[in-house]
Amino acid sequence: MSRITSPKHCVKTVLVRPAPGKKTRAIVQVGSLRIPAAIGRSGRTSRKREGDGATPIAAMPLLSGFLRGDRVASPKTGLPLRRIRPSMLWCDEPRHPSYNRLVRAPFKPSHEEMQRRDELYDICLVLDWNVTARKRHAGSAIFFHLIRPGYEPTAGCVAVARRDMLRILPHIGRGTVVRVL
Repeated sequence: MSRITSPKHCVKTVLVRPAPGKKTRAIVQVGSLRIPAAIGRSGRTSRKREGDGATPIAAMPLLSGFLRGDRVASPKTGLPLRRIRPSMLWCDEPRHPSYNRLVRAPFKPSHEEMQRRDELYDICLVLDWNVTARKRHAGSAIFFHLIRPGYEPTAGCVAVARRDMLRILPHIGRGTVVRVL
């Protein structure tokens, strides 16, 4: 598991501001750090819907995170991180009772695999978008994760480079809110 930092060292808010010139790019601000990021292929929205490819404009508390322990050493952070197992999936089927929840394989309804072949979820933080108070079709699996090469757009998440995520983790914890402007 993660090495926990003191809550007094955790920032209260991580800001995600749109970057000039491209709707799928953003700047993540953590204290004095300014970090380039990718956001949803449809940009940002205040009316998030399942499958729209947009990043919700919202204040979303960080709930917890996942880590590919076979690829990444346990980082120092105030956020609880669980090691990803092959059986871990995230349900994105709006009609299923486990919508926008971690589920276990085998699972037939639509889902995301948490243990991906690429590196996107090697470090994956769960944002409280439609998690603690769920609404069907309001969007699922809104994560703060690692970037694809070239800062390709996400399906609605916020993504940064691995080196930048490792710089951010010591500054965040329970109570940190990611605010997409």
